[in-house]
Amino acid sequence: MSEQPLAHAVLSDEILMQSYAAGQAMAFETLYQRHEQRLWRYFFRNTGDAALADDLSQDLWFSVVESATSYEIRSKFTTWLFTMAHHRLVDHWRRRRPGLSLGGDSEESQRLAESLFAASGFEPDHRLDRRLLAQLLLDALAQLPVEQRECFLLQVEADMTVADIAQATGVAEETAKSRLRYARSKLRQALEGQI
Repeated sequence: MSEQPLAHAVLSDEILMQSYAAGQAMAFETLYQRHEQRLWRYFFRNTGDAALADDLSQDLWFSVVESATSYEIRSKFTTWLFTMAHHRLVDHWRRRRPGLSLGGDSEESQRLAESLFAASGFEPDHRLDRRLLAQLLLDALAQLPVEQRECFLLQVEADMTVADIAQATGVAEETAKSRLRYARSKLRQALEGQI
């Protein structure tokens, strides 16, 4: 059976996952290409460690491969994928426990942080140095309670709805909505207080 890469490009994630389970390797490659970067960013923005984000991402993609034959469409593929990502983070923090820091002097961390400004609800003065703003946002994210930071990043990185976030984190929709509201409010306050 020949595989058609162009045909895979228009298929939904859910159909691609089922196609992969049926033996079409190109379907997995398409899924991987669609989601690898934002999944990695989700891990990186939660840990502040590029090597750890690599490890968590690789581990998660291995789980996707292992789960292919038992995969059932119960929700969007991205909800399923980021629910597993959320569980990987919870497991990681349980094993590790020390404080979090999303800060860092690397160009990558600064560039990634800049992209979060729009989602934070804060409009910074454009005269300020973008690197300073990026660092301020990373610091503000690091100060959020873990649950609020995760909800915020699931919405920003995974483009998840409140219902999807609630399902991924195992809480009620109202709880997820509150966590998002508090996260945005705290980020806005933290950034306004610094500038």
